[in-house]
Amino acid sequence: MPSSASLPRTLTLTATALLAAAAIAPSAHAAPRAAAEPAPAAPGASYKAAHDTLGPQHLTPAQRRLSDAKQAEAARSYEGARLQGALAGYKLSGGLHQSQKTSYWCGPATLVIAQSARDEVAGRSQQDAATLLKTNTNGTAWYGININVPSPTGYPMADALNHRLPGAGYVPKALPYTPTATDKANFRQHITHNTDNDYAIAGNAWEVPGGPHLVGHPNIEIFHWVAIDGYNTDTAAAQVNYLDPVGGVSTSVISWAGSVPKSAHISSDTLTTIMGGRGYVW
Repeated sequence: MPSSASLPRTLTLTATALLAAAAIAPSAHAAPRAAAEPAPAAPGASYKAAHDTLGPQHLTPAQRRLSDAKQAEAARSYEGARLQGALAGYKLSGGLHQSQKTSYWCGPATLVIAQSARDEVAGRSQQDAATLLKTNTNGTAWYGININVPSPTGYPMADALNHRLPGAGYVPKALPYTPTATDKANFRQHITHNTDNDYAIAGNAWEVPGGPHLVGHPNIEIFHWVAIDGYNTDTAAAQVNYLDPVGGVSTSVISWAGSVPKSAHISSDTLTTIMGGRGYVW
């Protein structure tokens, strides 16, 4: 993977600019439509529904406004990129991989990888990241933990990224057990938007028996964070690139780590399904 120093930098819309743009942008909420036939349940969705212990999630009013503003901008920029048809293969924000230091530090590793995609600083402390995220032996929470930052929202990864990258405007995107066609289309827009503005996405995978898995992961239940740092321009982001903190970990720490690459490509729709029941921070 090329270093981020070799990748073109693009103008980044700050959270403030995005909110200003929302005042003149078309509404991100579509008009009501006639009810359609429900899509078939995703593989593993019934398992997730039966085993989920996460309570109702709530975005703050500021998060809702920022999410709407970013969605409007992402939809416009994605359409422009799709029509342009760059045909240039994978475009990356250039995250710098770190292998997680313990079996439950995928969240801290993802935080430092995602941060490096923006500022190109390698080798940050996963211990410091774990302390900030309040990671414990159960891992890093998707929702329900207030960390030590100004105005915490209960989404530790989003709050940590915004604390460490002021003005980044990261927002959480929760996904249902069976992501819809709109969820999948939105994710393609979001990874295009973030990559083009030199940011990675922090994805919270929930892999379950019988459902899709990340490359090299076994067919068991795994909660896992990864940094999603690029997309295939030839396919309008139908495939994406992600950095897996399990890659490079000793099998004495994680028994199945030997088959996991540090960087891999995957269908964006498959990855959206894998994140169903949790979500991603973009």
